[in-house]
Amino acid sequence: MAFDIARLIGFVVLLTGIAVPLGLYMARVYQGEKTWLTPVLAPVERFVYRVGGVDPSGEMPWTVYAVSLLLFNFACFTILYAMLRFQGSLPLNPTGAVGMSPALAFNTAVSFVTNTNWQAYAGETGVSHLIQMAGFTWQNFISAATGITVAIALIRGLIRKESRTVGNFWVDLTRTWLYVLLPICLVLAVVFVSQGVVQTMAGSVSATTVQGATQTMSVGPVASQEAVKVLGTNGGGFFNANSAHPFENPTPLTDLLQMLAILAIPAGLTFTFGKMAGNLKQGVTVFAAMAILFALSVGVMYGFETAGNPNLTKAGADQVASVTQAGGNMEGKEVRFGITDSALFGSVTTGASCGAVNASMSSMTPLAGGMAMLNIALGEVVFGGAGAGLYGMLVFAILAVFIAGLMVGRTPEFLGKKIGPKDIKLAMFAVLALAAGILGFAALGVSTPAGMAGRLSVGPHGLSEILYAFTSGVGNNGSAFAGLNAASLFYTTTIGIAMLIGRYLFIVPVLAIAGSLAAKKQVPPSAGTFPTDTPMFSGLLVGVVVIVGALTFFPVLALGPVLEQLLMTAGKLF
Repeated sequence: MAFDIARLIGFVVLLTGIAVPLGLYMARVYQGEKTWLTPVLAPVERFVYRVGGVDPSGEMPWTVYAVSLLLFNFACFTILYAMLRFQGSLPLNPTGAVGMSPALAFNTAVSFVTNTNWQAYAGETGVSHLIQMAGFTWQNFISAATGITVAIALIRGLIRKESRTVGNFWVDLTRTWLYVLLPICLVLAVVFVSQGVVQTMAGSVSATTVQGATQTMSVGPVASQEAVKVLGTNGGGFFNANSAHPFENPTPLTDLLQMLAILAIPAGLTFTFGKMAGNLKQGVTVFAAMAILFALSVGVMYGFETAGNPNLTKAGADQVASVTQAGGNMEGKEVRFGITDSALFGSVTTGASCGAVNASMSSMTPLAGGMAMLNIALGEVVFGGAGAGLYGMLVFAILAVFIAGLMVGRTPEFLGKKIGPKDIKLAMFAVLALAAGILGFAALGVSTPAGMAGRLSVGPHGLSEILYAFTSGVGNNGSAFAGLNAASLFYTTTIGIAMLIGRYLFIVPVLAIAGSLAAKKQVPPSAGTFPTDTPMFSGLLVGVVVIVGALTFFPVLALGPVLEQLLMTAGKLF
């Protein structure tokens, strides 16, 4: 156990070592300052603006910024939807994938445009190589970049004084994929190939097994998609088994790199925030709050997974089950990763808006799976998604200073900006939209024949399957509990709508907050100002996130994972 704890601490140290320089680099990018890549990429950037008819010096009010984002995302959805519907007639289709049904194409297109990457189809056989490359990989860049642009716009809203604008969406989008995502993905893809991640235009390869039989395995352009899948917190796997597949995640090094890549940008953006705000301690405070929540998540998942299922280790269990369960719950896990890396990966991927998994989430012990679900339900602010994590946590920071202002009896302030009723209403709308989406769709799932027909398990685990699906959809995560028939018309339609709600009913209020704050004066701190760059504020921020999450979701979690854990200890399994 001591070695496992040391590995988990080492992971956080490595993450911090990556996040700080990456965050400072991103601050230079979004402030338009020269970087070491500028001589190479600046001509490309200017070419993109010229072709797109973009004036990089022109800025937008939040309304124009939001409309530009929404229209661009709608155009991306329309193109991807059409490609999925007609993929059977398009080239680069060695597996002979046919066009998707309207409902499945809607679900899949929405999924990749919203950075959810929920997959209701068989990864390696459901889509062609053209879709994987020109559809999914491209959209992985764009959806991640979209989230980051919103975070940058909100930062500008916080730091600008009496400004009508929050930046230029097209400039922010271009700089994100060109200066941040593309260079890192090129390096990651090469490293992944060197470790054995597949990268080929072939559709399949045959091998002879040790028994002498012939096995045919799907292959394709995996490494190029894998890099942006993790860096952009996308998570959509080329293979149905995702990062548990040896062609996607073959070695302990690729496993470590994937986990670090998932959290690199969300963690780094906290330092981007601090740098752009002119006070690095502001970013450190947010990073510390995220790190505390992450440590709690890992601790819960690791603890319950190493404890295992008592029904398989007590006297009277059959010998095979006893050996399998000895040392913890290895059900649904790759032996090459084990419990520690599986629990860590599970916490990483549900803390971020990333559906990549290296183990079966449904096979975890009930409270470990419940912790994964809660990570998403909190708003994915346990580092969170690319951009989404930071702007989600800053919304909670606004709520935290409001609560602190009520405690001391004065108008709340954040970075010198007075937080007014409009800002609080917008922040609460964003938070409540997520909660209403999760609980409302889950209630629909458990109260309709179509929803109940999709679950595999009965009892509390069946509830968890449905609840996890809509939590993942609204939270733009993309991971799932195995067993749910997500390809049915009911679930492809409702989860598709849930993903739209979770993405855009949060983004639009955040941009409105950015516009509201940008227009305000910056007031100097006074004796009654609650400091937001201290350990105390980190603690308050953690408390607000946990309390809001607990009050909102504990009742339904009590009927699912908590009840299943209690019944498991009493000897009843589902």
